[in-house]
Amino acid sequence: MDIKTICVVGAGLMGQQLALLAAKSGFEVYCADTSAEALKKAQDFVATWIPKQQAKGKITDEQIELVNKGLHFVDNLEEAAKNADMVIEAAVENLAVKRAIFAELDRITPPHAILATNSSYLVSSKIADATSRPDKVLNMHFFNPALIMKTVEVVQGPHVSDETVDKVMEVARAFGKNPARVNKEIYGFLCNRIFSVMTKEACYMLDQGIASVEDIDNAVKGAFGHPMGPLELLDMTGIDLEYHLGMERFRETGNLTDKPSPSLVERYGRGDYGRKTGKGYYDYTKK
Repeated sequence: MDIKTICVVGAGLMGQQLALLAAKSGFEVYCADTSAEALKKAQDFVATWIPKQQAKGKITDEQIELVNKGLHFVDNLEEAAKNADMVIEAAVENLAVKRAIFAELDRITPPHAILATNSSYLVSSKIADATSRPDKVLNMHFFNPALIMKTVEVVQGPHVSDETVDKVMEVARAFGKNPARVNKEIYGFLCNRIFSVMTKEACYMLDQGIASVEDIDNAVKGAFGHPMGPLELLDMTGIDLEYHLGMERFRETGNLTDKPSPSLVERYGRGDYGRKTGKGYYDYTKK
């Protein structure tokens, strides 16, 4: 495999996991973010995650050495991407922001570099024309927590070459993942289309007072064998993410049914984004 150096754009919850995942898989990794606070949190995450995994026997001494030598956190995108063979963008779910990032990456990175977005809904055909290499721009969608979840969706838009998809599938396998090849672009890809139907119905029933948060989640877990209920999942993936995705979809379609649920908007407005803030549909501050 000719991909040796990977740049991760964004050091948030997903970006820091992707950077660590790539480094312990043997790649040279540069994770870039303009926020000093985000970079510090990412470094702290790595520093605490490794000893925990080591105590459980879930990480080898060789992998720890790979991370220590190969993982770099930087505040300069040009420094992070100038030698990259592949970029994984994990920035905010906003099309204008992503297009600006990809235009800059196209200027910085070597011509052979693959530019992947971790976007869970925005298809790469809306981003690719911001670059001079649309055949090398695609979706590589990981699931949270990326260090644990095995599925990665690799989406081939009409502009993406077979060679690019094959290489990204190979990278995903090198990460220890089971990649799913998505042969056509579709909003939400495979898993999130199914997930969005379930969460939309769960939020609707909560908004209508049909059942409580706990009863909705417990019913789904008990009836379908899911390890988490739909509202618990929203707390884990992030209520802010779901809000932005819903608003982005509504702006695109103009369909009122695509707007975020009132219960979700209420929590977003309070800053209760789920587990990462301590409150969402559940209160985690007492646990």
